Amino acid sequence: MSGADLAELRRIVAAVSRLRGELVREVTVRSDLRHLKVELESGIILVVSAEHDEHGRPRLEVDVVEAPAVAGTRSQIEVRFD
Repeated sequence: MSGADLAELRRIVAAVSRLRGELVREVTVRSDLRHLKVELESGIILVVSAEHDEHGRPRLEVDVVEAPAVAGTRSQIEVRFD
């Protein structure tokens, strides 16, 4: 295992360890089975992707995304024309 692979593995472990004790609200799997999205009650979203790198080797990506902390925020951009 290279140093880069070990660093990626540590990043994945750190991201997933933040989910300890969370309750799952919804799980979505893409039809081609390349992406798994887990939405948690706290608003955190875990995204797991299986793709190939530039050399054709399988690569696992794990990201943890937090919802905006501001209550009442809208997920759309409002544009007004005067």
